[in-house]
Amino acid sequence: MELSSPFKPYSHHELSFSSSFPPLSFQTHFKNARATKPTSQKLSIFAVATDPQELPKNSPQRLLKELAERKKFVSPKKKIPPKRFILKPPLDDAKLAQRFLNSPQMSLKSFPLLSSCLPSSRLNNADKTWMEEYLLEAKQALGYPLEPSDSYGDDNPAKQFDTLLYLAFQHPHCERANARHVRSGHSRLGFLGEYVLELAMAEFFLQRYPRESPGPMRERVYALIGKRYLPKWIKAASLQNLVFQFDDMDKLIRKEREPPVKSVFWALFGAIYLCFGLPEVYRVLFEVFGMDPEDEECQPKLRRQLEDVDYVSVEFEGRKISWQDVAAYKAISSSSSYHCYTALIIRILWVGAVLGGGEEGKVTSSSFPLTFEPPEDALFSHPRLFRACVPPGMHRFRGNIWDYDCRPHVMQILGYPLAMTDKIPEITEARNIELGLGLQLSFLHPSKHKFEHPRFCFERLEYVGQKIQDLVMAERLLMKHLDAPGRWLQEKHRRLLMNKFCGKFLRERNLHRFIIYSEEVQDAYEHNRRLRNPATTSVQQAIHGLSYTVYGKPDVRRLMFEVFDFEQIQPKAV
Repeated sequence: MELSSPFKPYSHHELSFSSSFPPLSFQTHFKNARATKPTSQKLSIFAVATDPQELPKNSPQRLLKELAERKKFVSPKKKIPPKRFILKPPLDDAKLAQRFLNSPQMSLKSFPLLSSCLPSSRLNNADKTWMEEYLLEAKQALGYPLEPSDSYGDDNPAKQFDTLLYLAFQHPHCERANARHVRSGHSRLGFLGEYVLELAMAEFFLQRYPRESPGPMRERVYALIGKRYLPKWIKAASLQNLVFQFDDMDKLIRKEREPPVKSVFWALFGAIYLCFGLPEVYRVLFEVFGMDPEDEECQPKLRRQLEDVDYVSVEFEGRKISWQDVAAYKAISSSSSYHCYTALIIRILWVGAVLGGGEEGKVTSSSFPLTFEPPEDALFSHPRLFRACVPPGMHRFRGNIWDYDCRPHVMQILGYPLAMTDKIPEITEARNIELGLGLQLSFLHPSKHKFEHPRFCFERLEYVGQKIQDLVMAERLLMKHLDAPGRWLQEKHRRLLMNKFCGKFLRERNLHRFIIYSEEVQDAYEHNRRLRNPATTSVQQAIHGLSYTVYGKPDVRRLMFEVFDFEQIQPKAV
């Protein structure tokens, strides 16, 4: 083996790469050296000491080994980046299409939202083992039949309840969360369940306390479903052993106990909402978990409240709506209920003509001895919720300048009134009257008539509008991004529904010029955009609340994605 070295000593002594050199003086020069002056007068040679017993001193193998050791010492080995930072080659179109077509998320054509929350791949043996061991205990604690949900028909969304219930208990700190389809399915259910709970509690407290402002209501809601209170409800339903299978929940510290419980709680109600609807959410909340809205811990802080000078609707007079009333509010399609409800609307409009003043205009429970449940398609999608936000006495605000000058332009921009097929023409006319009143109240800033009407409708419509807006956007993102985990959807949801963007959508439609302010607030907002933007956001959410109570969730989708274009799909003109 021939070795070449840049050193050419004049002496014919053999050169040894040992750790010690004899006192030998020699000169060196480099081949093809361009520099005329030497860079250094002294040459220092470093050698790596090795075991002399391994190889002979003059062995070429020893020389190669020492050079390799020196190379390691001079240039250390570079660290390999973690696997999560290494880009994988993308799947080809055929494999990607096959993966999506075989996914359970594409199996249900009639229930697109439910289908989007199913796991991205079919459950394996480990998933089925957990279901066989723990699912019966979960269903018994929640009050559901113990037979498998696969026995239901294909047209019943409850057929997927076992799968969704299994996903609901697989929080990020359990064993099965390492599987991608389980982790993603659980996070997507939790993403939906958070907004389902917020809307359910908002509707319940708006109807239970018709004279209360949204501020105390938010405190009541937090005292029931806030994250620090959720472990108490999980333990009340005897579900703590399913959440913490190997730990005692009472011995865990707060930061280890609350995140898994909150994740399971939200995902559980997401599954219940998809399979059984909002009435079942109320049953599980108040019957299984035993929540009491009258508990001392749920009462809001005392605050100064002006005396309410207006009257509430007949259904709320002298009694508090219970969760059974909210959950069991069904529609009756008999012709007699149509005529009864028409008489009720005529009576309400007559009360508005009296401007809500005097004893003759006061509506009491004795004014209508006949109690009934109005049909859903007669006047409103959620009639009791609308009447909780807009009481009959608010008709005194009708007939002003805004009603004649601004309301037609607002209704034209929003596409109102919608075409509805009612059996009685008076029903359509009454709905349009209430819709016009609700639009005026949505554009009536609280600074204008706040002291005349402390239970101001603008704030209550804004409250329910914010919750339905969150839920509609969450459903939209779930159906649009089938492969996205819940954390990514949460960030996307937050960025789309920022307050500054909501007000921006309203201003792009040139609707902000119809807002009614008081004179002092008008002067303050005239030259300060930062003060004016939150007001436009509140009006935007109040419009969504009115749309939900009058026409239902489909009209909220129409407003958000067709009229205001919340997703900004189309590029804006420069």
